[in-house]
Amino acid sequence: MIEKYIEILKNLNLKMGLNVGLSAAIAETIAALTLIVLSICIFFLIKYILKRTVYKIIQLSTNKYDDLLLKNKVIGRMCLLIPALITGMLIDNVLPDFPETAALLMKLVNIFEIFICTMIISSFVSTGEDLYNMHEMSKIKPITGLIQVTKIVLYILCVLIAIAFVLGTKIGNILISLGTMSAIIILVFQDTIKGFVGSIQLSVNDMLRIGDWISIGPADGNVLEINLTTVKVQNWDNTITTIPTYNLVSNPFTNWRGMSESGGRRIARTINIDVNTIRYCTPEMIEKYKRYGLVKDYIEQKEEDILEYNKANRIDTSEIINGRQQTNLGIFRAYIKAYLNNNPKLNHNLTMMVRQMQPTEFGVPLQIYAFSSDKKWINYEEIQSDIFDHVISAATMFDLKIYQKH
Repeated sequence: MIEKYIEILKNLNLKMGLNVGLSAAIAETIAALTLIVLSICIFFLIKYILKRTVYKIIQLSTNKYDDLLLKNKVIGRMCLLIPALITGMLIDNVLPDFPETAALLMKLVNIFEIFICTMIISSFVSTGEDLYNMHEMSKIKPITGLIQVTKIVLYILCVLIAIAFVLGTKIGNILISLGTMSAIIILVFQDTIKGFVGSIQLSVNDMLRIGDWISIGPADGNVLEINLTTVKVQNWDNTITTIPTYNLVSNPFTNWRGMSESGGRRIARTINIDVNTIRYCTPEMIEKYKRYGLVKDYIEQKEEDILEYNKANRIDTSEIINGRQQTNLGIFRAYIKAYLNNNPKLNHNLTMMVRQMQPTEFGVPLQIYAFSSDKKWINYEEIQSDIFDHVISAATMFDLKIYQKH
């Protein structure tokens, strides 16, 4: 059929008064263009049929895995091989009088096939990544950086194979030639190489996962993506910050994952008590403090212990400094501890204490150390604020003052 088609075109050209050589050239050029157009038409026809059948079936299917084939254009890219294969099979037949031109076009078709095959493999690699990302392990061990490196290597190999094919040499010879340019290649791709090394270190050492809250420089928020060269972070104010991957290996950063995975978020804040308001408790003060429900039992138990101790050691308690005595700060500490123990918004399985720190020129620091059950930032701040609202207000009930510089 092709030969008859070319013969008809030649005869038409001859009838138009063209010489034999020009008639053949025009006829075979028209035949070649017809072949290319026909191949492209067949491609679109097959793609149209696939969209009406296979694509519809995949879209209606409840199986989410086959949707990845559409997302990553696996089927569409495979269809691109059809015009290349048809053209490659018939190119010699449509250019019988011009073998050199046919050979050149065949090389172009083969190079096109190499790139299409690379694109198909790349689509399968992307599909594999999407399948992996459907599992929880992907958040612990993201492979985005590794996938990006794989694609880069894949396309570099594709280019090298195409060059070797055009030059008619082995790919090994091309690699040897590139060896002399290794310094330039390293210089050009230094950020990519550093990013690749950094992403491997982050993954192997489990330093960073998608969803982790990190703080580094201007970035303070959740990790959205871990790529070959950058890590994308959504900050607390919903702005996006990108950080070079290697910076997370070479520079220190804070990862709040440990807090998130624990049973609570730590509260460690101090208030400064005015030293001038700390004193031994008089009987009147003791009776007053006993009216506060949270420390009533503590005061009574402490009184019994102190009385027994002073009697056992025959201590003259006519002077308040002799023996053991209760102080308003000590009772206040016991009150705060009881208040924390009765707070349902704190995690009582984790460390909880109220302690004195080293006195300073600003008074005696009293630190509250506890863990909020709710780790969400806004709720955490509300719980912490409620605690200190109460503690600061309660200090005056124990005849204490919070230090405030005048």
